Amino acid sequence: LEAEPSHRPNDESRGCDRDRARVNVSEGHLSAFGLRVALVASRFNDLVTRRLLAGAEDALRRHGADLERCRTVWVPGAVELSLVAKTLAASGHYDAIVALGCVIRGATSHYDHVCAMVASGLNEAALETGVPVIFGVVTTETLEQALERAGSKAGNKGADAAVAALEMANLMKTLAAEPGRA
Repeated sequence: LEAEPSHRPNDESRGCDRDRARVNVSEGHLSAFGLRVALVASRFNDLVTRRLLAGAEDALRRHGADLERCRTVWVPGAVELSLVAKTLAASGHYDAIVALGCVIRGATSHYDHVCAMVASGLNEAALETGVPVIFGVVTTETLEQALERAGSKAGNKGADAAVAALEMANLMKTLAAEPGRA
């Protein structure tokens, strides 16, 4: 007697087993070879943002980027990241933009407004230009939490953002090269 195949109701109910062989999967790879990436960094809270920038540059280098083909642009604060990111994305010179900043909650509601503006602005820049604009902005309650996310206990969110930029840039190139795309 042959054993029956294991029953996986979730997969079967979605038709995954039956359709798996016919589904085309696209995903970006993590190579920086030939890519041009712009890093936009906020000077406000630069104790943190310089560490995020160092992490992003290190990640790009480790993934094969020619840093001479990349660019770093400093802006005064997190709110200014969006305009510069959109300008760089619209220039056609870059395959991805990484926005790096740090917003730490204070005693007023300013934090909430800044975080909302930055997140919305960076998302809008990506959607309007078709160029990946990656959110590498650390938003925390304390300076200690921010430093933890800039290279100590919680890794380096600048490095994470740079790797996400590589994956998205390569994915966008793959999708643009598919037959039938304009």
